Amino acid sequence: MSEVASANGPSTGMAHVSSYATAGFNRISWGAVFAGVVLALAVQFLLNLLGLGVGLAVLEPAGSDNPEAGSFSIAGGIWFIGAGIIASFAGGYVAGRLSGRPSGNTGAYHGLTVWAAATLVVLYLLTTSVGMLVGGAFQGLSSVIGGAGQAASAVAMAAAPAVANASDPFGAIERQIREASGGTDPEALRSAAVSAVRAAMTADEASAEDARDRAADSLARAQNIPLDQARTQVQQYEESYRATVAEIQQQAARAADVAADTLSTAAIAGFLSLSIGAIAASLGGMAGTKKSIVVDAVGSAARGTEY
Repeated sequence: MSEVASANGPSTGMAHVSSYATAGFNRISWGAVFAGVVLALAVQFLLNLLGLGVGLAVLEPAGSDNPEAGSFSIAGGIWFIGAGIIASFAGGYVAGRLSGRPSGNTGAYHGLTVWAAATLVVLYLLTTSVGMLVGGAFQGLSSVIGGAGQAASAVAMAAAPAVANASDPFGAIERQIREASGGTDPEALRSAAVSAVRAAMTADEASAEDARDRAADSLARAQNIPLDQARTQVQQYEESYRATVAEIQQQAARAADVAADTLSTAAIAGFLSLSIGAIAASLGGMAGTKKSIVVDAVGSAARGTEY
Protein backbone atom coordinates (compact mmCIF):
# COMPACT_ATOMS: atom_id res chain seq x y z
CA MET A 1 0.00 0.00 0.00
CA SER A 2 1.40 3.40 -0.95
CA GLU A 3 0.11 6.65 0.43
CA VAL A 4 1.46 10.19 0.70
CA ALA A 5 2.37 11.00 4.28
CA SER A 6 3.69 14.08 6.04
CA ALA A 7 7.28 13.94 7.27
CA ASN A 8 6.34 15.66 10.51
CA GLY A 9 4.12 12.83 11.70
CA PRO A 10 1.06 10.76 10.84
CA SER A 11 -2.28 12.44 10.15
CA THR A 12 -5.87 11.33 9.64
CA GLY A 13 -6.37 9.25 6.52
CA MET A 14 -2.65 8.57 6.09
CA ALA A 15 -0.50 5.52 6.72
CA HIS A 16 1.10 5.21 10.10
CA VAL A 17 4.86 5.86 10.04
CA SER A 18 6.72 3.68 12.52
CA SER A 19 9.25 5.01 15.03
CA TYR A 20 11.99 3.31 13.05
CA ALA A 21 11.09 5.29 9.96
CA THR A 22 10.85 8.50 11.99
CA ALA A 23 14.32 7.91 13.43
CA GLY A 24 15.64 7.28 9.92
CA PHE A 25 14.08 10.49 8.63
CA ASN A 26 15.75 12.52 11.43
CA ARG A 27 19.17 10.84 11.39
CA ILE A 28 22.05 13.05 10.31
CA SER A 29 23.68 12.39 6.96
CA TRP A 30 27.40 13.09 7.29
CA GLY A 31 27.88 12.70 3.57
CA ALA A 32 25.43 15.55 2.99
CA VAL A 33 27.15 17.63 5.68
CA PHE A 34 30.54 17.04 4.07
CA ALA A 35 29.17 18.07 0.67
CA GLY A 36 27.69 21.21 2.21
CA VAL A 37 30.97 22.14 3.91
CA VAL A 38 32.93 21.68 0.68
CA LEU A 39 30.45 23.81 -1.25
CA ALA A 40 30.34 26.51 1.44
CA LEU A 41 34.13 26.79 1.51
CA ALA A 42 34.33 26.83 -2.28
CA VAL A 43 31.67 29.54 -2.58
CA GLN A 44 33.32 31.67 0.07
CA PHE A 45 36.70 31.19 -1.60
CA LEU A 46 35.33 32.27 -4.98
CA LEU A 47 33.44 35.26 -3.60
CA ASN A 48 36.52 36.43 -1.69
CA LEU A 49 38.59 36.14 -4.84
CA LEU A 50 35.97 38.21 -6.64
CA GLY A 51 36.08 40.80 -3.86
CA LEU A 52 39.87 40.88 -4.01
CA GLY A 53 39.73 41.41 -7.75
CA VAL A 54 37.19 44.22 -7.44
CA GLY A 55 39.21 45.88 -4.70
CA LEU A 56 42.44 45.76 -6.68
CA ALA A 57 40.64 47.11 -9.73
CA VAL A 58 39.51 50.14 -7.73
CA LEU A 59 43.04 50.98 -6.62
CA GLU A 60 45.24 53.11 -8.87
CA PRO A 61 48.87 52.81 -7.75
CA ALA A 62 49.95 55.65 -10.04
CA GLY A 63 47.12 57.94 -9.04
CA SER A 64 46.12 59.79 -5.90
CA ASP A 65 42.36 59.31 -6.18
CA ASN A 66 42.22 56.13 -4.09
CA PRO A 67 39.85 55.21 -1.25
CA GLU A 68 41.08 55.79 2.27
CA ALA A 69 42.53 52.78 4.06
CA GLY A 70 39.76 52.85 6.68
CA SER A 71 36.99 52.91 4.08
CA PHE A 72 38.68 50.18 2.10
CA SER A 73 38.93 47.96 5.19
CA ILE A 74 35.27 48.52 6.10
CA ALA A 75 34.16 47.69 2.56
CA GLY A 76 36.31 44.55 2.61
CA GLY A 77 34.82 43.46 5.93
CA ILE A 78 31.25 44.00 4.68
CA TRP A 79 32.03 42.05 1.52
CA PHE A 80 33.44 39.17 3.52
CA ILE A 81 30.45 39.06 5.84
CA GLY A 82 28.10 38.98 2.84
CA ALA A 83 30.19 36.25 1.22
CA GLY A 84 30.06 34.21 4.40
CA ILE A 85 26.28 34.52 4.62
CA ILE A 86 25.83 33.45 0.98
CA ALA A 87 28.26 30.56 1.38
CA SER A 88 26.55 29.41 4.58
CA PHE A 89 23.12 29.46 2.93
CA ALA A 90 24.40 27.57 -0.12
CA GLY A 91 26.14 24.93 1.99
CA GLY A 92 23.10 24.49 4.20
CA TYR A 93 20.80 24.21 1.20
CA VAL A 94 22.92 21.48 -0.40
CA ALA A 95 23.20 19.56 2.87
CA GLY A 96 19.45 19.75 3.42
CA ARG A 97 18.70 18.56 -0.11
CA LEU A 98 21.27 15.74 -0.19
CA SER A 99 20.41 14.49 3.29
CA GLY A 100 17.18 12.95 1.93
CA ARG A 101 15.40 13.87 5.14
CA PRO A 102 11.88 15.25 4.61
CA SER A 103 11.76 17.17 7.91
CA GLY A 104 12.40 20.88 7.66
CA ASN A 105 13.82 20.92 11.19
CA THR A 106 16.25 18.12 10.33
CA GLY A 107 17.31 20.05 7.24
CA ALA A 108 17.92 23.11 9.39
CA TYR A 109 20.10 21.06 11.73
CA HIS A 110 22.06 19.78 8.76
CA GLY A 111 22.62 23.37 7.64
CA LEU A 112 23.69 24.41 11.14
CA THR A 113 26.15 21.51 11.29
CA VAL A 114 27.59 22.59 7.93
CA TRP A 115 28.08 26.11 9.27
CA ALA A 116 29.82 24.85 12.42
CA ALA A 117 32.14 22.52 10.51
CA ALA A 118 33.00 25.15 7.88
CA THR A 119 33.74 27.72 10.60
CA LEU A 120 36.11 25.33 12.34
CA VAL A 121 37.85 24.57 9.04
CA VAL A 122 38.33 28.26 8.27
CA LEU A 123 39.64 28.94 11.77
CA TYR A 124 42.09 26.09 11.31
CA LEU A 125 43.26 27.56 8.01
CA LEU A 126 43.73 30.96 9.64
CA THR A 127 45.69 29.70 12.63
CA THR A 128 48.06 27.23 10.94
CA SER A 129 50.54 27.25 8.09
CA VAL A 130 48.00 25.40 5.97
CA GLY A 131 46.26 28.74 5.53
CA MET A 132 49.15 29.89 3.36
CA LEU A 133 47.93 27.49 0.67
CA VAL A 134 44.76 29.51 0.18
CA GLY A 135 46.56 32.85 0.18
CA GLY A 136 44.40 35.85 0.95
CA ALA A 137 41.08 34.25 0.14
CA PHE A 138 40.21 33.72 3.80
CA GLN A 139 42.25 36.58 5.21
CA GLY A 140 39.18 38.81 5.37
CA LEU A 141 37.87 36.60 8.14
CA SER A 142 40.60 37.89 10.41
CA SER A 143 38.83 41.27 10.38
CA VAL A 144 35.61 39.59 11.51
CA ILE A 145 36.25 36.38 13.45
CA GLY A 146 39.93 36.90 14.09
CA GLY A 147 39.66 40.66 14.25
CA ALA A 148 40.68 40.62 17.88
CA GLY A 149 44.06 39.17 17.00
CA GLN A 150 44.75 41.71 14.30
CA ALA A 151 43.49 44.54 16.47
CA ALA A 152 45.79 43.54 19.28
CA SER A 153 48.70 43.33 16.87
CA ALA A 154 47.93 46.75 15.41
CA VAL A 155 47.65 48.31 18.85
CA ALA A 156 50.92 46.71 19.89
CA MET A 157 52.67 48.14 16.82
CA ALA A 158 51.19 51.58 17.46
CA ALA A 159 52.31 51.45 21.07
CA ALA A 160 55.79 50.15 20.23
CA PRO A 161 57.46 53.60 20.44
CA ALA A 162 55.93 54.16 23.85
CA VAL A 163 57.11 50.75 25.03
CA ALA A 164 60.60 51.48 23.74
CA ASN A 165 60.69 54.80 25.57
CA ALA A 166 59.26 53.18 28.68
CA SER A 167 62.21 50.79 28.76
CA ASP A 168 64.65 53.75 28.76
CA PRO A 169 63.08 57.19 29.25
CA PHE A 170 66.60 58.42 30.08
CA GLY A 171 67.76 58.02 26.46
CA ALA A 172 67.28 61.64 25.39
CA ILE A 173 69.06 62.95 28.47
CA GLU A 174 71.99 60.62 27.89
CA ARG A 175 72.38 61.90 24.33
CA GLN A 176 72.47 65.49 25.56
CA ILE A 177 75.20 64.68 28.09
CA ARG A 178 77.37 62.79 25.61
CA GLU A 179 77.02 65.49 22.95
CA ALA A 180 78.18 68.23 25.30
CA SER A 181 81.82 69.34 24.96
CA GLY A 182 84.42 70.00 27.63
CA GLY A 183 86.67 68.11 30.06
CA THR A 184 90.13 66.65 29.64
CA ASP A 185 88.97 63.07 29.00
CA PRO A 186 85.55 63.51 27.34
CA GLU A 187 84.59 59.86 26.88
CA ALA A 188 85.40 58.65 30.38
CA LEU A 189 84.01 61.75 32.08
CA ARG A 190 80.84 61.71 30.02
CA SER A 191 80.24 58.05 30.82
CA ALA A 192 80.69 58.78 34.51
CA ALA A 193 78.35 61.77 34.24
CA VAL A 194 75.74 59.67 32.47
CA SER A 195 75.88 57.03 35.21
CA ALA A 196 75.68 59.64 37.96
CA VAL A 197 72.76 61.51 36.40
CA ARG A 198 70.91 58.24 35.74
CA ALA A 199 71.37 57.29 39.39
CA ALA A 200 69.98 60.69 40.42
CA MET A 201 66.92 60.25 38.22
CA THR A 202 66.07 56.83 39.67
CA ALA A 203 67.11 57.35 43.29
CA ASP A 204 64.59 57.09 46.11
CA GLU A 205 63.67 60.04 48.28
CA ALA A 206 66.14 59.15 51.02
CA SER A 207 69.21 59.21 48.78
CA ALA A 208 67.94 61.61 46.10
CA GLU A 209 69.82 64.69 47.39
CA ASP A 210 73.17 62.91 47.62
CA ALA A 211 72.62 61.45 44.16
CA ARG A 212 71.93 64.92 42.76
CA ASP A 213 75.14 66.27 44.31
CA ARG A 214 77.20 63.45 42.80
CA ALA A 215 75.51 63.95 39.45
CA ALA A 216 76.22 67.69 39.48
CA ASP A 217 79.86 67.10 40.40
CA SER A 218 80.34 64.53 37.62
CA LEU A 219 78.56 66.75 35.11
CA ALA A 220 80.69 69.78 36.06
CA ARG A 221 83.91 67.82 35.53
CA ALA A 222 82.67 66.23 32.29
CA GLN A 223 81.61 69.52 30.70
CA ASN A 224 84.11 71.79 32.51
CA ILE A 225 81.37 74.06 33.84
CA PRO A 226 80.71 75.64 37.26
CA LEU A 227 79.09 73.43 39.88
CA ASP A 228 76.05 75.73 40.19
CA GLN A 229 75.45 75.49 36.46
CA ALA A 230 75.78 71.71 36.67
CA ARG A 231 73.22 71.63 39.49
CA THR A 232 70.81 73.62 37.31
CA GLN A 233 71.31 71.18 34.46
CA VAL A 234 70.68 68.20 36.74
CA GLN A 235 67.45 69.83 37.89
CA GLN A 236 66.39 70.39 34.27
CA TYR A 237 67.26 66.81 33.40
CA GLU A 238 65.18 65.58 36.33
CA GLU A 239 62.18 67.66 35.24
CA SER A 240 62.54 66.40 31.69
CA TYR A 241 62.83 62.81 32.93
CA ARG A 242 59.70 63.04 35.05
CA ALA A 243 57.76 64.66 32.20
CA THR A 244 58.83 61.88 29.85
CA VAL A 245 57.77 59.20 32.32
CA ALA A 246 54.38 60.89 32.79
CA GLU A 247 53.87 61.12 29.01
CA ILE A 248 54.74 57.45 28.60
CA GLN A 249 52.23 56.51 31.26
CA GLN A 250 49.54 58.54 29.48
CA GLN A 251 50.41 56.90 26.15
CA ALA A 252 50.21 53.48 27.74
CA ALA A 253 46.80 54.30 29.24
CA ARG A 254 45.51 55.57 25.88
CA ALA A 255 46.87 52.49 24.12
CA ALA A 256 45.11 50.26 26.66
CA ASP A 257 41.82 52.10 26.09
CA VAL A 258 42.16 51.81 22.32
CA ALA A 259 43.02 48.13 22.61
CA ALA A 260 40.01 47.44 24.82
CA ASP A 261 37.62 49.31 22.52
CA THR A 262 39.04 47.70 19.38
CA LEU A 263 38.96 44.19 20.80
CA SER A 264 35.43 44.69 22.08
CA THR A 265 34.21 45.95 18.69
CA ALA A 266 35.96 43.13 16.85
CA ALA A 267 34.55 40.49 19.18
CA ILE A 268 30.99 41.81 18.86
CA ALA A 269 31.32 42.07 15.07
CA GLY A 270 32.63 38.51 14.92
CA PHE A 271 29.78 37.25 17.09
CA LEU A 272 27.15 38.99 14.97
CA SER A 273 28.63 37.84 11.65
CA LEU A 274 28.90 34.24 12.83
CA SER A 275 25.38 34.30 14.24
CA ILE A 276 23.98 35.60 10.95
CA GLY A 277 25.94 32.90 9.11
CA ALA A 278 24.46 30.23 11.39
CA ILE A 279 20.94 31.52 10.74
CA ALA A 280 21.58 31.61 6.99
CA ALA A 281 22.88 28.02 7.03
CA SER A 282 19.84 26.84 8.98
CA LEU A 283 17.46 28.58 6.60
CA GLY A 284 19.36 27.11 3.66
CA GLY A 285 19.06 23.61 5.09
CA MET A 286 15.36 24.12 5.68
CA ALA A 287 14.84 25.49 2.17
CA GLY A 288 16.67 22.53 0.63
CA THR A 289 14.50 19.96 2.38
CA LYS A 290 11.85 18.08 0.39
CA LYS A 291 8.63 18.13 2.36
CA SER A 292 6.76 15.09 1.02
CA ILE A 293 7.46 11.35 0.87
CA VAL A 294 5.71 8.24 -0.39
CA VAL A 295 5.36 5.63 2.34
CA ASP A 296 4.96 1.93 1.62
CA ALA A 297 3.59 0.51 4.84
CA VAL A 298 3.95 -3.23 5.43
CA GLY A 299 3.05 -4.35 8.96
CA SER A 300 5.06 -2.32 11.42
CA ALA A 301 7.80 -1.39 8.95
CA ALA A 302 7.81 1.58 6.60
CA ARG A 303 9.92 2.53 3.63
CA GLY A 304 10.03 6.11 2.36
CA THR A 305 11.02 7.55 -0.99
CA GLU A 306 11.08 11.18 -2.09
CA TYR A 307 9.32 12.49 -5.15
